[in-house]
Amino acid sequence: MTKEFYSNGKLLLTGEYAILDGAKGLALPTKFGQSLTLLGSDSENFVWNSLDESDNIWFSSEFSKKDLKTIHTSDREVAYRLSQILIEAKKINPSFLQHSTDFYSAEAKATFPRDWGLGTSSTLIANIATWAEINPYQLLEATFGGSGYDIACATHNTAITYRRNGFEPIVERVVFDPNFKDQLFFVYLNQKKNSRDAINSYRNLDFNKEKLILEIDEITDQIIMCEHLKDFELLLNEHETILSKTLQIPTVKNSLFSDYNGTIKSLGAWGGDFILATGTATDMSYFNNKGYNTILPFPEMIL
Repeated sequence: MTKEFYSNGKLLLTGEYAILDGAKGLALPTKFGQSLTLLGSDSENFVWNSLDESDNIWFSSEFSKKDLKTIHTSDREVAYRLSQILIEAKKINPSFLQHSTDFYSAEAKATFPRDWGLGTSSTLIANIATWAEINPYQLLEATFGGSGYDIACATHNTAITYRRNGFEPIVERVVFDPNFKDQLFFVYLNQKKNSRDAINSYRNLDFNKEKLILEIDEITDQIIMCEHLKDFELLLNEHETILSKTLQIPTVKNSLFSDYNGTIKSLGAWGGDFILATGTATDMSYFNNKGYNTILPFPEMIL
């Protein structure tokens, strides 16, 4: 018997950081994601393999079916985290993996490079939660933590607005298909940002959270309705300025691309992963010349 689950990757267009405190963010599921395939197995142990976008195994492990402890593994740290996720899933649903016959040989495969930051962890959480028949937001809170918008992207095939609300967040499907999408590009900054470190830094800041939430909510609503690129760029710049003042760090444009003619916006944790850049395909040579060679047009990235 075979079971297969799939979850979408994610990008957060508005609300980064502020979404942790209840701001409404505009989130975009990506065409990239991660599958989890479960195959019937006669093995005495629970075997898990994780494959990258080129079908190469980057992680493998065997766990005891009795207590999910690691027996053999290629990476002790990853094996421990995976074991803890499965154990937490069992705590939420005690009937999950209750019998040895409930186990399979598991194969997780991402369709994007892991250092892109599109949701290796969130897609894993969403897939395991579906397998275990539990609330994915509850499993996220018990393991990695975070706002949960990435979990919402994992299970939706259209743009969404997301607002935290315990284990039952407020998620609304929206249409975000701008007529200027041919002038929107996603540029990878050649480094993955640790979201947990970024969240901890944000938590230590002192600022007016209510004011920030109101400002971000208004920008999010306006961006969804935006029909002209210039208006869209003004809203992105306003969003960047507000977050820059809140975080007390310069925008990515001021720090890395001050001479770029178009608009640039951070996506998610500042300082890594992808940015959104406006401009033409020809304009993207600016980033190529600076060594940023992973550039995806909007239609190639977003569902």
